[in-house]
Amino acid sequence: ECGYRADLIVENKLIVEAKSIDAVADIHIARTLTYLKFANCKLGLVINFNVTVLKNGIRRVAYNL
Repeated sequence: ECGYRADLIVENKLIVEAKSIDAVADIHIARTLTYLKFANCKLGLVINFNVTVLKNGIRRVAYNL
């Protein structure tokens, strides 16, 4: 049993973290980077659904690009 669980992995290339929070904090970005390292992926998205315009709630996270 692993202590880390990504919300969604797309074709072993993209990790998506879905949130509904007031604001995306550095810890959410750091957690996504950890998932990217463990899954050997390069790109991730942190999507916050608690915003009025969805595109304002999307943060792209890159690892070793």
